[in-house]
Amino acid sequence: MKTLPDNVAFYKSSADFTEHTVPAALQRNHSTAAGVWGRIAVLEGALLYHISGPEKETVRLTPEQPGVVEPRILHEVEIIGPVRFRVDFHR
Repeated sequence: MKTLPDNVAFYKSSADFTEHTVPAALQRNHSTAAGVWGRIAVLEGALLYHISGPEKETVRLTPEQPGVVEPRILHEVEIIGPVRFRVDFHR
């Protein structure tokens, strides 16, 4: 799993989402803007994080295993049970 680069700084967080409130847009391929990184922080439960390219990867995210979203890389989350998570954005 990737890590956030040292030269980016936090600037905002999404709302907390659950398996009932996660927007449909997060569950299909989407990307962040150029220069915007994300850190998917799972607060409770688990979810699957699918990275579509250029190197395909699927990672099970948990409170101990956050996900890193690289700028402009297509990705999506898959709900696999009860979960609460948010996305912290950096640039």
